[in-house]
Amino acid sequence: MRSTGSWYEVRTEEGHILQCRLKGKFKIKDLKVTNPIAVGDKVAYEIENETENTAIIYDILPRENYIIRQSVHKTAHGHLLATNLDQAILIATLTFPRTSLGFIDRFLVTAESFRIPTVLVFNKLDILDDEMIAYQEALADLYESLGYKCLFTSAINNIGVDTFNELLKGKVTLLSGHSGVGKSTLVNAIAPDLDLRTSEISTFANKGVHTTTFAEMFEINPETFIIDSPGIKELGLADMEKEEISHYFPEMRELLNECRFHNCLHIDEPKCAVKDGVVEGTIAESRYSSYLSMVLGEDNRK
Repeated sequence: MRSTGSWYEVRTEEGHILQCRLKGKFKIKDLKVTNPIAVGDKVAYEIENETENTAIIYDILPRENYIIRQSVHKTAHGHLLATNLDQAILIATLTFPRTSLGFIDRFLVTAESFRIPTVLVFNKLDILDDEMIAYQEALADLYESLGYKCLFTSAINNIGVDTFNELLKGKVTLLSGHSGVGKSTLVNAIAPDLDLRTSEISTFANKGVHTTTFAEMFEINPETFIIDSPGIKELGLADMEKEEISHYFPEMRELLNECRFHNCLHIDEPKCAVKDGVVEGTIAESRYSSYLSMVLGEDNRK
């Protein structure tokens, strides 16, 4: 349910909470990660001290899926955000702070690689002017045409909050996004008992202040779990070869068999169906730009 470094909160099948430590060092299928265990993992444990409610985790059960990002400190390693998810919700804001399209696309590609359904929630509708609202609607049209459900919310004005609540029912959901996009405010609107900490945006940098330092899972209703993750400043792709990235863009995936070369990277190869799609307007330029930055390793991670 929660990780705080070397200790892990584990919920038993009966609903009891145990404070656990890992037994020895874990290496999982050669996956190089900074955290061998993540919120959402199912584990096997043995009681260490019944009086103090402590236990030792001796095995991590196979994962259905996970969302991973490149470690900020160890670039050769990944950092697991969460595992065994039914869906992910990326909360984005067009301003204060601004979520870049590159960041949105990186998150979607990461989720696509494990076929984790993802919903885009554009929050803070209350601070947008007419021009920004029109731009947001155009973005939603783009992403919905690719199969991603989009929702507009304002926790302050109670817009879209009930629909947001409905999205979560009966599922394990990862909530993610930059610091300051209003994750905690939205959750507090539907589950005030949690009383998640919120913080003001730093107007100097127009960036959020981290209020969540460790990922944590909450049961907000029976069989309805959310994982509140620390605000992500940047999202580097991990555990992914550049040749496979286009497979995680739905609009590119449809065209891959039409490229002249089966290993086409869609950059400067002749008779490339993806590049033709960009010219013809069936692939958005913003999406192609995000794709290029991922393949070429350019920095649009923020």
